[in-house]
Amino acid sequence: MSAAAPAHAAPGLRARLGTWIESPRVQGVIIALILFNAVTLGLETSARAMASWGGWLMLADRIVLGVFVVELLVKLFAFGPRFFRNPWNVFDLVVVGIALVPAAGPLSVLRALRVLRVLRLISLMPRLRFVVGALLAAVPGIGAIGGLLLLVFYVFAVIATKLFGPDFPEWFGTLGASLYSLFQIMTLESWSMGIVRPVMAVHPWAWAFFVPFILVATFTILNLFIAIIVDTMQKMHAEEKEETEQALRAITHEEAEGLAVQIRHLRREVGELRRFLDRDPGPSA
Repeated sequence: MSAAAPAHAAPGLRARLGTWIESPRVQGVIIALILFNAVTLGLETSARAMASWGGWLMLADRIVLGVFVVELLVKLFAFGPRFFRNPWNVFDLVVVGIALVPAAGPLSVLRALRVLRVLRLISLMPRLRFVVGALLAAVPGIGAIGGLLLLVFYVFAVIATKLFGPDFPEWFGTLGASLYSLFQIMTLESWSMGIVRPVMAVHPWAWAFFVPFILVATFTILNLFIAIIVDTMQKMHAEEKEETEQALRAITHEEAEGLAVQIRHLRREVGELRRFLDRDPGPSA
């Protein structure tokens, strides 16, 4: 019997560690460390700060990284294979793992990727996870709108190259140049004085080309991106609400069944008591 005790103790220890590491207090400490690490990584970009406190900043970075590694090890021990079923755990593992790669030689570029640790805030804050989940869920719809945008760009770029290329080769001389110029126009960055008005000085009717393009590309298609993301977030919110309501209904149903069972037991006991009293009315007066 004594040899079997540790086998039962280990699952209990893992469960307690899992509850502890996921507790709000521990997660609050991790969030605070991520924010602190974000500040130290920002200070490392300052030559003045590195000259004054460079050693302390590097030490703080190593300590924070060590805490993150311990946290992940505790989660791996506590949850076992279930750790990898949560994509946010895998995300944390990759982000912290990048910081553990030796930043020397050809891998020195990975040192700059240490700032990715700040993205762990996404996995620790439910609302941020919800927003990222909505963006990922909206990818199919965004891909369809992106395809439509590329089609519109291609059509207008071919037309612009043929119409304005001979007079403005730096903007519309090739298909690639036309695509880049139309992208600048779509962003509304120096589109009027920078490109359109010089073109209209040579081709006064050019507004009939650029105005429809801006209306279609900037105000219509880009708004479709926003509409798809908002619609996806609303659907996810409705699904979460439905899941919560189903869970509440399931709990209510279980409680109602438990009460029904207790009532049946009470009725049975009352019936047995009545039959006992009918058979044994007690001593006569």
